[in-house]
Amino acid sequence: MPYTYRDIAKMIDHSMLAPTTVIADFEAGIQLALDYDVASVCIVPSYLRRCAERLAGSDVKASTTIGFPHGGHATKAKVAEARIALDDGAVELDMVVNLHHTLSGSWDYVQSDIRAVCDETHARGAKLKVIFENCFLNDSQKIRLCEICAELGADWVKTSTGFGSSGATLEDLRLMKQHSPPSVQLKASGGVKDLDFVLAAREIGVTRCGSSRTRALLDECKRRLENGS
Repeated sequence: MPYTYRDIAKMIDHSMLAPTTVIADFEAGIQLALDYDVASVCIVPSYLRRCAERLAGSDVKASTTIGFPHGGHATKAKVAEARIALDDGAVELDMVVNLHHTLSGSWDYVQSDIRAVCDETHARGAKLKVIFENCFLNDSQKIRLCEICAELGADWVKTSTGFGSSGATLEDLRLMKQHSPPSVQLKASGGVKDLDFVLAAREIGVTRCGSSRTRALLDECKRRLENGS
């Protein structure tokens, strides 16, 4: 096979961001992430500290969201969120761009907003994923965001929050890959439900996929590897 279980598992950010998730779900999800040895757990900020405590000493990273889900927070609020998250043990942050200013073409504001969170994150030795919410954007806006993220040294560009009108598409991933330098990685999120999509995304160059369907996805990966199919 052209991949190992670890290759795929370490692409998965196990997502627990739904507003109806309860504490028992968080605890079970963190255990699932440990059992399946995924890349990270992306969890709501209010449960991040507990998540980081449980992941300590493992190879699974703690992550959370900033300016989520619509990106309209003031820049100072996003920076404050980032500081709190880093204090609570996050080593990766997923930040939503300011969609209002992006759609308005206010690129100086958009760049300043991303720079503030990026600088705060990198100063603490953590990494930043920048979420575009592609379902609301045209291709020129997606390309400009890729260019800004490259200029600022963001670690990943990411398709979606999973709370928009649609999620990751292979077409968008190809576009983002085309307009991002090798130093900027690519994350697919929103509607990532099956192994075939993850494998197709991997062929494009995607290094992370956010999903709440981790168990089914990785069980299928194990099945195919066992059967050599």
